[in-house]
Amino acid sequence: MSGFDLHPIGALDLDRAAGLHREAFAPMGERPWTRQEMAELLATPASGGLILRIDGQDAGVVLWRTIADEAELLTLAVSAEHRRRGVGRALVNEVIEHSRRQGARQLFLEVGVDNPGARSLYAQAGFVEVGGRAAYYRRPTGFADALVLRRTLSDGDLSDGDLSDGGLSGGGLSGGG
Repeated sequence: MSGFDLHPIGALDLDRAAGLHREAFAPMGERPWTRQEMAELLATPASGGLILRIDGQDAGVVLWRTIADEAELLTLAVSAEHRRRGVGRALVNEVIEHSRRQGARQLFLEVGVDNPGARSLYAQAGFVEVGGRAAYYRRPTGFADALVLRRTLSDGDLSDGDLSDGGLSGGGLSGGG
């Protein structure tokens, strides 16, 4: 992972983070998160956001929140030119670790049934299907269902959900937005 620079989304990163999100989700027909929506989320307690750069280029962004002993990965997006380079894996691993440190015992997310790259990434990270949401994501041709996924968190859990060989092949990864 040489060349990776991962840091919390700050005020000066919001435009770039929103741009990454738009790039990943707009082609799928989803409404991307705006700068303002990201800023409002990040101003709330127990929320987090990270932006990842590779060799000075914006590559990925992730947002999550933790409430009591549950965390939710709200959205994860990787730029098209940086897919299958470990960006999604790195972001998921960071959310798992941050959520665990914030006291979460479970991490949830929604993912489109029509997003095989994201589904593969999350399966490799140890997420399992626990439910679904009909017509959850807007698509250019209508709507797509979402799967609700959960990963149980425990101390040192990256050792049992390590994604060292995985990669990202999908578009925008999780959303709801």
